[in-house]
Amino acid sequence: MSVFRLPGRRPARLGLALLLRSVVPGTGAAQEPAPPPANPSDVASVDAILGALYDVISGPAGQVRNWDRFRSLMVPGARLIPTGQRPDGTRTMAIWTVEESITRAGPGLERNGFFEREIGRTLEQFGQVAHAFSTYDSKRLPTDAEPFARGINSIQMRHDGTRWWIVTIFWDSERADSPIPGKYLANRGPGTRD
Repeated sequence: MSVFRLPGRRPARLGLALLLRSVVPGTGAAQEPAPPPANPSDVASVDAILGALYDVISGPAGQVRNWDRFRSLMVPGARLIPTGQRPDGTRTMAIWTVEESITRAGPGLERNGFFEREIGRTLEQFGQVAHAFSTYDSKRLPTDAEPFARGINSIQMRHDGTRWWIVTIFWDSERADSPIPGKYLANRGPGTRD
């Protein structure tokens, strides 16, 4: 339980059910449009949904991505959260809806060519919740000798009894002052702990 103080009132205790009404779809929260139906093979397992995620954002310059496929992987209300660092050292973060992500990042992916692949994963899972620390590299062409970027996607997923959904993707790119630790560059499998 949480305790909240309302102006001019004594503290009120709000139960978990009341708090959930403000954040869980179908419980009174503002609703986003339902995503299109997913290809069952895209959402059958954690491996499948992560593979579909990397596949759908990747493609050559000039190729329009299948944004409905991208939408179909995301739970209603999903968030995509890029982080970074400016040249002056200040750190940045944005919190995007699925549509904002498509609008803000999509044109650059399609204009410049973008191929991202998973090069390592640490996975934790309990019940209907899974979390992947998914290390990636990014290239303009799949044949490029070196990636132009590497980083880690922190991806939270949920299984609803029928399929997997992506809830959040929170990521940061590798920099000279923040190299990817070696422990995140290998597939380490479910339940791996540091």
